[in-house]
Amino acid sequence: MANKLYQMTPKEIVGELDKYIIGQDDAKKSVAIALRNRYRRSLLSDEMREEITPKNILMMGPTGCGKTEIARRLAKLMDAPFVKVEATKFTEVGYVGRDVDSMVRDLMEASIRITKQAMLEEKYSVADELVEERIIEAIIPGKNSRVSNQTNRGPFDFLLGNSGYVSQKEQYEQQQAAGNSEEEMDTELAREQVRQQLREGLLEEQYIEIQVTDTPKTNQLDMGNEGMSIAIGNIFGDMAPKKKKNKKVKVKDARKILREEEAQNLIDMDQVTDDALANAEQNGIIFIDEIDKIASGSGYRSGADVSREGVQRDILPIVEGSVINTKHGPVKTDHILFIGAGAFHTAKPTDLIPELQGRFPIRVELENLDKDTFVKILTKPENALLKQHKALLETEGIEVEFTDEAVDEIAEMAFLMNEQTENIGARRLHTILERLLEDISFNIPDMEEEKIVIDRTYVKEIFEEKIHPEDIDRFIL
Repeated sequence: MANKLYQMTPKEIVGELDKYIIGQDDAKKSVAIALRNRYRRSLLSDEMREEITPKNILMMGPTGCGKTEIARRLAKLMDAPFVKVEATKFTEVGYVGRDVDSMVRDLMEASIRITKQAMLEEKYSVADELVEERIIEAIIPGKNSRVSNQTNRGPFDFLLGNSGYVSQKEQYEQQQAAGNSEEEMDTELAREQVRQQLREGLLEEQYIEIQVTDTPKTNQLDMGNEGMSIAIGNIFGDMAPKKKKNKKVKVKDARKILREEEAQNLIDMDQVTDDALANAEQNGIIFIDEIDKIASGSGYRSGADVSREGVQRDILPIVEGSVINTKHGPVKTDHILFIGAGAFHTAKPTDLIPELQGRFPIRVELENLDKDTFVKILTKPENALLKQHKALLETEGIEVEFTDEAVDEIAEMAFLMNEQTENIGARRLHTILERLLEDISFNIPDMEEEKIVIDRTYVKEIFEEKIHPEDIDRFIL
């Protein structure tokens, strides 16, 4: 699957990540190199390519410092199949419910979705032409509908017709056909006019009746551990002809519905599955979060930790490279990139079993966020928090402006709270901003001002009004 990100140098990839994530340059550099190595590997001969496995990455850093965001943005940028799993899902009680192999099955499902969407987009241009014809047919039934009426003949008509016999009904139809040719020309003219109006967008709000395939809701029987899911209604579904149903919708909605249906008919699902399988094996990224929670520290050797080590042993063959059966076919995990992440507060990377440590050769430590980083997080990224809140309030006609001092005060407060209480990283900013704008959001319908300026004094007032200054750290969660 050719991709624009494959053509980018590691520096360009880091530049792309910088638009959304502030700081953490070491982690960005590691993932950019891992990605570039995939591109380099794709240029090698088949024998050599098979030998080179990806170098998995282990990220260490407190919660809210950007570990998940780096992996997620990377996958989004390169349209790679990406799955995020919590290692804790496989421990203790949850271990019974969630099988470790399920991460590969989830990756395969993600790959099918991406591949199918890419193929649908390729077929949309052809589908659009077919859709236009179907909409015109719905507005002005043309010769197609008449032909279908003529083909709707009984078995005796067919037998008698073959022996040279012409029924009175057919004689009458043949006489009518001569008079119909003129009518057909008028219909064609009208259809051309409708086509013109459709292309100019004049009929978007008009209601038409279209025929769509009726897809009955089936009961999905999911046998999780075997990776099988059987739709009970579909066991004999392929034998029965597909039902059609009529639907009355606006032209603009009909276009969307028919476009999907026509594109769906044009794609070959076997091809989608084959491509998705290759895409998952060669480009897949599995992000294992909370990996430190399955590490057994030397002081914690009792009780539930037995299952923690068991989970590590179960994850090991998948990371090493094995074949996992999915409902779309067997998936080889040799060339999937695994990114492990954890806060490693109590446990250390060395508490993981040695075999698993060896499978994550690249170690990256993410830094704690300081006040300057918080200021940048609030203002710099393309989806910066302040931009998000401004946009939300603008929908109701209220313009909010934050002064530089106010931004500085919010960053200072977030930094101090993380130092004094639990360090939850950039997530602290969400808590502070929600509290800061709570009254404005609540009172919007009754407000007369159209512009509100939030300065340092306002920020201090909001938090001092609620509680005493010395309790401020208890108040902000």
